[in-house]
Amino acid sequence: MTDLETRLENRLLAALPADADYASARHVVERGSRLEVRNGVVEPSFTAHDEGVMFSVWTGAGAGYAATSDLSDDGLARAVEQARGWAMATAGRTVIDSPPLLHTVGEYASPVTDSFDSMSLADQVALLVDADAALGGHACIVDRSASLVRYDISSLLLTNGGGRITQDIRQVFPDLRATANKGSNTQNRTYGAGTLAGQGGAEVLARHGFRDAAERIAAEAVALLDAPNCPTGTMDLILAPDQMALQIHESIGHPIELDRILGDERNYAGTSFVTPEMFGTSRYGSELLHVTFDPTVAGQMASYGFDDDGTPAERTYLIKDGVLQQAMGGTVSQARSGMAGVANSRASSWNRAPIDRMANLNVEPGGSTVDELIAGVEYGVLMETNVSWSIDDSRNKFQFGAELGRVIENGEVKHIVRNPNYRGISATFWRNLSGVADDFTVMAVGNCGKGEPNQVIRVGHASPHCRFSDVEVFGGEQ
Repeated sequence: MTDLETRLENRLLAALPADADYASARHVVERGSRLEVRNGVVEPSFTAHDEGVMFSVWTGAGAGYAATSDLSDDGLARAVEQARGWAMATAGRTVIDSPPLLHTVGEYASPVTDSFDSMSLADQVALLVDADAALGGHACIVDRSASLVRYDISSLLLTNGGGRITQDIRQVFPDLRATANKGSNTQNRTYGAGTLAGQGGAEVLARHGFRDAAERIAAEAVALLDAPNCPTGTMDLILAPDQMALQIHESIGHPIELDRILGDERNYAGTSFVTPEMFGTSRYGSELLHVTFDPTVAGQMASYGFDDDGTPAERTYLIKDGVLQQAMGGTVSQARSGMAGVANSRASSWNRAPIDRMANLNVEPGGSTVDELIAGVEYGVLMETNVSWSIDDSRNKFQFGAELGRVIENGEVKHIVRNPNYRGISATFWRNLSGVADDFTVMAVGNCGKGEPNQVIRVGHASPHCRFSDVEVFGGEQ
């Protein structure tokens, strides 16, 4: 640590109230940057620096939080007194008798094999210039862009019981987009709609072939202009991993967040069709469905060593053999409900208190190849890359659309189709899971919103190709 960092840590420790049942200081520094080239023009670059500290105080069965960006001694003292005041005001009015939080010591850092420090700004811009040019190789392409967004996040969690956790996370979001037009018909194709991202350095660009993807994306956008509309009917559906990311997120992730099940999100983001009695017995999907909560996956977007309450991260089965095992609930929700949970108390920033959030939520690979999944389809559609979504406030009934579809007939992929959509009910849909491939793509969702005040957070998803039976499929043009 630098001398400045050491002095700040000492001042944070000195500010913590020793007489509290539990007190913590969570200091966060986030640096963000964005580079973009659009239609051959280098757009203005964007950089941001955000820094502050959140104090948590538990005393007399009450809890209080206060955050500040004023890191002077007076600023820290005011925030601590405000947190202490809320703790005293809520004493005896909470559903928890004592703080369930730990005094953990540890550290975590994103694995980086090719640091962006070794890649000059000029080289990064040149990479995007080349990608943007490759997107524009057809007269029908009317808009195109290549971009690179990065977040470097350093956090320090200190507690009045000797806890100390440092975490340094490096997140990278590369993106490519092409829009093709012919008359009244406009079609878009993207680099996974933002899902092909993760932790690390410049090596993240190579994981999903960013440097070579532009020509394919542009060609597919143009091909969609002359493609027929997606067929309508009840049929087999194969979802590519980048479409599975949203399917997992909306119809598994949000429904099994424990604070949502307990009612915390009812007047904002909705409830859940899942109830506490379902865990351990309810069949959420077919026997092929295995879902893990796993912040330990190297390079995945929401990997970490400890959540923002200091709970060590572990790989945990949430659904096994299709049966719902346990919820995504952090230490506070576990204490409230008496149910098992995971290390998923996460905050989007220094000025937000941790709540139950997704981290890395993954559908585990199966025993079939993608070709074998396709061979088992008499008639159906393979859909890639999410473009639209709608789901009810209990996360049950949904309707999703994809950028591109491929018709499958008698076990063979035929022509592409445009405007593919499908709808279903979460539990029924997952119970119709009829095939899981052995490929496993590690992806991300960068804009998960939840909580009051709102918290937008970055999460990870991983999945193979998956096949579903008896799905209502339809085209966007009727």
